[in-house]
Amino acid sequence: MHPKIRLLQQIALFAGLTETEVQALAQRAVERRFASDEVLFWEGEPCAGIFLIVEGSVKIFKTSPGGREMMLALETAPATVAELPLFDGGPYPASVRAVGPLTALFVNKADFYQVCRQYPDVALKVLAVVGRRLRHLVGVVESMTFGSVTQRLARLLLDASRQAASDEFEFPLTHQELASRLGTVREVVSRNLARFRAEGLIRMEERRLHIENRAGLERESETQG
Repeated sequence: MHPKIRLLQQIALFAGLTETEVQALAQRAVERRFASDEVLFWEGEPCAGIFLIVEGSVKIFKTSPGGREMMLALETAPATVAELPLFDGGPYPASVRAVGPLTALFVNKADFYQVCRQYPDVALKVLAVVGRRLRHLVGVVESMTFGSVTQRLARLLLDASRQAASDEFEFPLTHQELASRLGTVREVVSRNLARFRAEGLIRMEERRLHIENRAGLERESETQG
């Protein structure tokens, strides 16, 4: 089996597609490598195609007119970014930056449309992923709107644990990136994380996070009415 086919089959977007359908995409996919902190594309640029993340992680973020970044999501391989503008014809709605060295496969828009016309199930799979991403963004809005920073931070850590299906998981976000995600400042995030550690709720080792007391962290996440 061709290496590109194996890589594509690991991506949830293409789960359930036949090998023939995946092969059609693999034939059109071009490998691209990015250095740490390199931008894959900027918000507002015309959509050139879809990026399939096969190794590494990316940060999806918006930038305010004043230059402040607001992180929307962290996607770790295997994953995809830039599905939405493939369908609405608009520009990229957010920017994407590599978190560490990154390997991606890129399929340009015209080639992707050709595959979708030939294999309609591919388009249905992409729409399912777009729907999940929209649901996630609704959650981001909620996390920034309701509750204190402490509650929102606890919910973010619990959500990351649920996505990883484990109490121990990779957590590469810096305190500044967490602050950006939560709409606060780094010092507030640092104080809350320090308290969570001191109270035995979490343990952090380099880029890994361990939830030591899930019930306690859940209590911290509860919005007081």
